[in-house]
Amino acid sequence: MSTPARPARSGGSSAIGWVLTIGLNVVAPILTYNTLTEDHGWSEFSALLLSGAWPVLDTAVMAAWRRKIDEFAMVTLVFLVITAVVSLVGPHTARALLVKDSAVTGLFGLLCLGTLVAPRPLMFYFGRKFATDGTPASTAWWNGMWQYEGFRATMRTMTLVWGVAYVTEALVRVALAYVLATRTMVTLSPVMIYSVLGVLGVWTAWFGKRRAAEGARRQAEAEAAAASGAATA
Repeated sequence: MSTPARPARSGGSSAIGWVLTIGLNVVAPILTYNTLTEDHGWSEFSALLLSGAWPVLDTAVMAAWRRKIDEFAMVTLVFLVITAVVSLVGPHTARALLVKDSAVTGLFGLLCLGTLVAPRPLMFYFGRKFATDGTPASTAWWNGMWQYEGFRATMRTMTLVWGVAYVTEALVRVALAYVLATRTMVTLSPVMIYSVLGVLGVWTAWFGKRRAAEGARRQAEAEAAAASGAATA
């Protein structure tokens, strides 16, 4: 059975989504922290805590734009709640908040690993978020790909790699939080998160294309073998 063709994707819609994600999750939190601490005399802890409101806005904008909250958004909201709760317990210092923030990304890595035993791993939903433009046609195409064993194996492998990578990243950030100055970590922490995300994104795109090419090759070989068998019958 041949795999269905991928629907045309809206490049403009995807670009806007990425600009909003980077702007509200990286640029805005750093600018907010620096402005509050340098120009308004806020404590490092208070400024860092308020900076976390931008990712919440990102989730709200995406939900309003798509007119629905998908599994990706639900995971994001759950982790935002966990971050807020964790930030209010234990020592109220900027360093402690940075450590707790690192622990949350480590928890994301553990969640990835945990979903390997679920019906569908987490990267299936993340892939649907970023490999499609959110339209019904592209979403249905992605969901339909789950019937293929090669696709399922690819999603599980990606989930394993992402889980291990983010657990490792969290451990490194926790160690750095005790070595570097808070101001340095406020800038470095989101850079580390999204640098790891960027590396994983590049690897994921490369791995996905390689697996797709392998699948297409096997399909062509099977079709050729079937045609040869029919000709000799």
